[in-house]
Amino acid sequence: MATRNSVFANPKPCEHLADYKLRHGLSGYKSIQKWLKASPYGKTGIKMCETKIPTCRFRSGFHQGRLFLCLICSSMSCSDHTLLHAQSENGHDIAVDIERSELYCCLCSDQVYDPDFDKVVVSKNIMDMPSKTHDSVVDDLMRRSSKRRRLNPVVDLDLKRSKLLVSMMDRRAKSCYPLGLRGLNNLGSTCFMNSVLQALLHAPPFRNYFLSERHDPETYNGGCQCIAHRVFSGMLRSDVTCTTCGFTSTTYDPCVDISLNMDTTNFSSVTVANKSVREDTGRSTLLACLDLFTRPERLGSDQKLYCQNCQEKRDSLKQMSIKRLPLVLSLHIKRFEHSSLRRSSRKIDWYLQFPFSLDMTPYLSPSIVRNRFGNRVFGFESDKPDISSEFEIFAVVTHSGMLDSGHYVTYLRLQNQWYKCDDAWITEVDERIVRAAQCYMIFYVQKMLYCKANEDWSCTPISTRRDPFVPIAGCC
Repeated sequence: MATRNSVFANPKPCEHLADYKLRHGLSGYKSIQKWLKASPYGKTGIKMCETKIPTCRFRSGFHQGRLFLCLICSSMSCSDHTLLHAQSENGHDIAVDIERSELYCCLCSDQVYDPDFDKVVVSKNIMDMPSKTHDSVVDDLMRRSSKRRRLNPVVDLDLKRSKLLVSMMDRRAKSCYPLGLRGLNNLGSTCFMNSVLQALLHAPPFRNYFLSERHDPETYNGGCQCIAHRVFSGMLRSDVTCTTCGFTSTTYDPCVDISLNMDTTNFSSVTVANKSVREDTGRSTLLACLDLFTRPERLGSDQKLYCQNCQEKRDSLKQMSIKRLPLVLSLHIKRFEHSSLRRSSRKIDWYLQFPFSLDMTPYLSPSIVRNRFGNRVFGFESDKPDISSEFEIFAVVTHSGMLDSGHYVTYLRLQNQWYKCDDAWITEVDERIVRAAQCYMIFYVQKMLYCKANEDWSCTPISTRRDPFVPIAGCC
């Protein structure tokens, strides 16, 4: 079987964790097992008392941050006092995050991993399962493992023993989730950062570029050749036409994403209790938003632009189009509306239907210009797109909640299976869940690259992977 490059091997284990296990073995892990509790959503945390709110023993009052339980003395403290506790008490280096049931090294100030601790957590979850749920999990494990017998052979499984069932759960986790799919801890209001990072790190050309060791760390002074612009950068075209003489001024601007207003034509305004309320009389779609983005817009009297032909400011029409498509298309939906007139802000909660396959041809500059002149303008050779205009969806960032408070999660499409990335938690979800989600950002990748990304990379050495990145001419 092929092995992975040593550069990408697991990092060196924490020396403080190794020292703890050498002195105490698994006794500390087993001592907290009685406090492990699984939520209905499968998240496991530590609850020492059902009626008492956990707090830092060194602080007065309620603490909203993360709390950690020392494996030696079972004292509970916040991240700041956890470090002070480890420095003042010799050997009290390892603690457990009570919300996520993850090991934390106080001296390294970082999360550490130990498979033995994971087995303790999983076995506790299995023992707490109702008998019916337990049987369904066992049946599911047998079914899933038989499908993957070629890559992960299962031999002589005794499902009656908790130890072997834990081993099987670990095997299931390795075989079901794609390579590199991991959760990201919330460091305090970082759910948006985590969600965007998940989308960026799983963009096929961006991911394959770094896994193929193509990044050059040498200092460079010249034109921008960074991988971010080569993957995400496109070019927008803006045509401003004088309504008096018909003169058109064209400008080009680079972009790494496209912000879209929601199409409100399918929504009517009704009055309820002397207040204007939006009523859904149709369905807003992403294609309608793109149509709105490329639709001619009459600039107001306070936005008159100088016409080079008339030699004075005139009323004009402005029309946007896409001159060059990126490899990865990032679309941002403007759900947060700020009105200077009403001096108020609000979130637009309307549902937006979005396709999984997207053809951007109607929104390219050649198509827009031809339609403007009744198909009497022929495109030039330079107007042909560098890449195909057909895209496939691979990530959706959603927002739930209100304007001033809410939560972001990402749905990733890997090997034609959808996964929900909710900070540190990764779960499989059905396609219908994604289609019904309230999208905030949508990421599409060029269709040819998406098809290549669907190949099974798990058993292929990085050095032998084909076409990790398809270069394009020009960067910005």
